[in-house]
Amino acid sequence: MSAAIIDTAPAHPTLGEATRVWARIGLLSFGGPAGQIALMHKELVDDRRWIAESRFLHALNFCMLLPGPEAQQLATYIGWLLHGWRGGVIAGTLFVLPGFVVIVLLSATYALFHQTTWLEGLFFGFKAAVLAIVIEAVIRIGKRALRNRLHLGLAVAAFVALFAFNLPFPLVILVAALIGFVGAHLAPDLFAQGGHKAAAPDRPAVIGETFVESRPSAARTLATLLLWGGLWLAPLLAILPLAGWGSSFAALWLFFSQMAVVTFGGAYAVLAYVAQEAVQQFGWLRPGEMLDGLALAETTPGPLVLVLSFVGFLAAFRAPVGLDPLLAGVLGATLTAWVTFVPCFLWIFLGAPHIERLRSNRALSGALAAITAAVVGVIANLALWFGLHVLFRTVDTWRFGPITLAAPDWGSIDLFALALSLVAALCLFRFRLGVLATLAICGGLGLLLKVSLPLA
Repeated sequence: MSAAIIDTAPAHPTLGEATRVWARIGLLSFGGPAGQIALMHKELVDDRRWIAESRFLHALNFCMLLPGPEAQQLATYIGWLLHGWRGGVIAGTLFVLPGFVVIVLLSATYALFHQTTWLEGLFFGFKAAVLAIVIEAVIRIGKRALRNRLHLGLAVAAFVALFAFNLPFPLVILVAALIGFVGAHLAPDLFAQGGHKAAAPDRPAVIGETFVESRPSAARTLATLLLWGGLWLAPLLAILPLAGWGSSFAALWLFFSQMAVVTFGGAYAVLAYVAQEAVQQFGWLRPGEMLDGLALAETTPGPLVLVLSFVGFLAAFRAPVGLDPLLAGVLGATLTAWVTFVPCFLWIFLGAPHIERLRSNRALSGALAAITAAVVGVIANLALWFGLHVLFRTVDTWRFGPITLAAPDWGSIDLFALALSLVAALCLFRFRLGVLATLAICGGLGLLLKVSLPLA
């Protein structure tokens, strides 16, 4: 009897049942993309068998080809497989919604109280923890992405392009993609994307290996493009008559729409670029505040790229265009999340029906492999940028022709920040306590330090 149950695929879940599961995943999706993907695998493949192992990994390969958070796109894709576009919208939205609500509340608290001693102390500790977390991300992603000397060379080139020549992040990603695209034809073995492979034969599942998507008609593809492209554009149509091109809202829509197209590699890959633009070009943030936002995002469920909503909140809070600052901040955070995640639905609903053809495309796989390698260099640049601003009170800029280098004032080293960073490194690398525990320990130590030694 038990063998028959094991060998039989479970019943197809109702939309209501799936909605409850997606809500659970959204509430529990801590730990960055690795933890989020592992949670979905346990809930959907192991526990409920709603999708077969091979199909799950197949979908993950496809989502890795796309800009944006792959975990949220994976949820959207599996929701689409189970219940069509309604399932995809529900899955993708619930994956983001809990974390978005939390990040907005934390952003409001930060905007109102961040200069108080207790909150300043918490974030002093959080910043030290974030430095260790980003370094851990460099190591983790590097082990996965740098499979040969070519990939290592791409990572080093990306780091130098950003750190020494201050080239725009989108340009670095575009050049890496072109190198991989062309290189896949010239040397396919060097540029091939490793991907993910199933470790064992599939058990029967609701969505099994034999499931085949129907190829959509040209009319349906056009309708999808118009619908989600229109939703992407809709906030701008409301902003322009009310606030105009010169408003913070219009700048947020334009800047983060651009980010939505080039955010390969997740949030870590774009944070240094976003921080630089938000501080130097737009004046949305003060130096060091991106570190605070990343610390907030690390404590919330959902995609880490929700840190961009923190930027949107502060930008609108400080330039409210005649609105109440808190209301403007909520609208700014919502607008930023909208233009970050609506494109993700567009990529999935346009591309998922063609997943077999896209996944087997050698040129696209080569482009992804090159982008992934370059992202290691991008995140290494982020780690160095964070390290300089966490550990030193003064960072100068030296220029030598086209080369621009950030150099610390060694006399301004913050020994307390250095000590907390070492504690964070021990928590992550030696004791493997995880992100949330590391943040809690360092935040508590930072609070204790600032309260007991106000001049620290």
